[in-house]
Amino acid sequence: MTHVDVLADALAAMRTGLPRSARTEVHAPWGLRFPQIDGVAFHVVVRGTCWLLPTSDRPGPTQLFPGDLVLVRDGSAHALADHPAAPLSDFNPVLDDPASPVGKVEIAGPGAATLLLCGAYQLGRGRAHPLMAELPDVVYLPARPGRHAGLKAAIDLLGAELEDPRPGGDGIVPSLVDAMLLYILRAWLDDLSAEPHGWASALLDPAVGSALAAVHAHPARRWTVRELSTTAGLSRSAFAQRFVALVGIPPLTYLTWWRMTLAERRLRDSGDPLDVIGRRIGYTSEFAFAKAFKREFGVPPGRYRQAVTRRRLGDHRAIPRTA
Repeated sequence: MTHVDVLADALAAMRTGLPRSARTEVHAPWGLRFPQIDGVAFHVVVRGTCWLLPTSDRPGPTQLFPGDLVLVRDGSAHALADHPAAPLSDFNPVLDDPASPVGKVEIAGPGAATLLLCGAYQLGRGRAHPLMAELPDVVYLPARPGRHAGLKAAIDLLGAELEDPRPGGDGIVPSLVDAMLLYILRAWLDDLSAEPHGWASALLDPAVGSALAAVHAHPARRWTVRELSTTAGLSRSAFAQRFVALVGIPPLTYLTWWRMTLAERRLRDSGDPLDVIGRRIGYTSEFAFAKAFKREFGVPPGRYRQAVTRRRLGDHRAIPRTA
């Protein structure tokens, strides 16, 4: 479906590193405190039960059962425990192999055992896709027979890998964890499909969703509103009104936003010359690209790249603030 392609692109543009995860096997009594992170935290109950304990400004606690999944959208501090009143210790996974993508947490005890997959997706917030802002603070997806078959299959495969580690697991687990975020967002969209709102409406709308998919597939094309309306199967005026109503900005404004999001990612992750980056997103000259980039970010693209490089080398002077 078209909206899934837009989701995949949006997450790829936000990603700043590989997902981190930890096989967490605990025996009651236990409680784990998770600190604030710059990303999105997630927990999957593979076996047993536990409680998600809220921060002071959130409702709860929420009991979780096998197959349940929670996603903490803003990476805020939270806790998991075998009982709401359990004392908490810091979550501090151990890596048997520094090169392994999967850590390990084990807590011995006389009580019932619970197996969890706990981790985080490293997503930059400077160019966060508007859809992410519309997610609830905590996305709770309980295991339901007949619902979210793809997500359930991913959880089952992860559970099998964690319960019985075998050769190749270090390659399989990160890929499954990576794909799981898209399954989570897809499941959330499916749950909203009866009464969609905001960006969910845009992605699920056949006309606007088709136009968004076209922009994401061909960002360098010299799109006009009329061409996008043809793709959407609507008249120019009807399409423009529908796009603004659902997305919140005009079609060509979104096109520019998406081009600049791609440019930032390529400046950050590639060594491509500025003129090459500009051409790949639809600018005919390095000057035109630099002018558009500076209008969006406040600094020229070359200076932005230098700031990213300094930070990676340990110079903590701030990267120029994104718009």
